[in-house]
Amino acid sequence: MTLVLRGDGLVLREWTDADVPAMVRLFDEPSIDEWTPLEAPFDVDAATRYVARARALGAGGAGVQLAITTDGVTPLGEVLLFPREETAELGYAVGLDHRGARLAARGLRLLLAHAGEVHGSRRFVLRIAPGNVASQRVATACGFRLTGEPLVRRDLKGRRTELATWEYRA
Repeated sequence: MTLVLRGDGLVLREWTDADVPAMVRLFDEPSIDEWTPLEAPFDVDAATRYVARARALGAGGAGVQLAITTDGVTPLGEVLLFPREETAELGYAVGLDHRGARLAARGLRLLLAHAGEVHGSRRFVLRIAPGNVASQRVATACGFRLTGEPLVRRDLKGRRTELATWEYRA
């Protein structure tokens, strides 16, 4: 079954093999490399692997990775959901040419509504680097609040990165 979510002028849908060229244009850029775990360079091979992993995660119920579109066809970015018991971790990325249209916030809200209904999660978290002001603005716009939890340390493409936890409770 293919997952499609509609609302707030968006159509969120699963990635397909046909999206690979658009994904390269969206995700092979310095700010995506700086703030996300996506491969760099994000070329055709990386995009092909990414679509395959997204498909496998979705089939196994371990995650949801959806292209953000306004027309159901052209990807402009993505939103992600990884349910883990009562807490679900979310993420998002929007291509450089499509920023400023509140796509991440609109997509995140749509995914939050779906996650609350389908996955039963009550607590949602975002992990955001303290210097990623744009992502912090998206979190705030969607009702997330910075927690007092210790920074989470992750290896991001060979760099140790510390991420703050932002929380939303349904």
